[in-house]
Amino acid sequence: MKKKMTPYLFILPALVLLLLFIYYPVVQNLRYSVMDWDLFSGEKVFVGLKNYLKLLKSDTFWLAFKNNILYIVISLIFQVGFALVLAAILENMKRKKLSAMYRTVFFIPSLISMTVIGLLFTFIYEPTGILNGFLSSIGLDSLTHGWLGDEKTAIFCVIAVSQWKSIGYTTMLLIVAMQRLPIDVIEAARLDGASRIQSFFHVTVPMIRDTILMVMIITTSGGFLVFNEVYVITNGGPYNSSEVLSTLLYKNAFVHGKIGYASAIANVILLFSVIFALFQTGAFSGIGKKKKKEADFG
Repeated sequence: MKKKMTPYLFILPALVLLLLFIYYPVVQNLRYSVMDWDLFSGEKVFVGLKNYLKLLKSDTFWLAFKNNILYIVISLIFQVGFALVLAAILENMKRKKLSAMYRTVFFIPSLISMTVIGLLFTFIYEPTGILNGFLSSIGLDSLTHGWLGDEKTAIFCVIAVSQWKSIGYTTMLLIVAMQRLPIDVIEAARLDGASRIQSFFHVTVPMIRDTILMVMIITTSGGFLVFNEVYVITNGGPYNSSEVLSTLLYKNAFVHGKIGYASAIANVILLFSVIFALFQTGAFSGIGKKKKKEADFG
């Protein structure tokens, strides 16, 4: 009996923490989302799905949702796709000391506080900042303008900051996964006549599929939860053009005191994060099963 209970006793503390700090708040948030709760007066009134219907009719909500999707798509391209190529280049460099130096250089931005980075890039993007100065110095004066004050470029400026900060972190995760691969499998592919590019796509990538999936899920979840970059650099402006779901949630909860409406936004973020994670997991599982069948057939 003791042997049977021992594993559950070890799991119990983690389970209690999960229930207390994850699942209980989720259930409470669902309850709050069907209420009209004014933070300042403390008045709570049950309104059913009114907050969700209000969300669907809100132009600001759909603009914020579109910005989150745009953020995720660009992040998947750079923080997964480009980071994968960058990891392969750094891992296959012949001069290991130089490779280690590059890894450090790329990883350092992920250690810097987003508040510091946000202020730094605010100076870069301002009309008299470094970016416009650089464009002027190479004869592209026609492209200079207030990047953060333009509705068309503000969100892209924020997304660019996030890529600069995070790409080194995902690159290091992928490098660690590549370093754990058995050398004999890659050497066997080379002996069979595969080029470096062919062995990368047909041997390395399939063998680190689980790590790629993990990075994709982290990146997607981060895309729905992004807050610091937008809040520090643009605060959702100008004219809500760089608003995202998290900043919209914050403003409704702690500026306007609409806790019920903010809870509905939080539930939308949770729902789509879960949907995207399940979709990515299912897609990768399908690819894995297909590869296995091909291998068995071969």
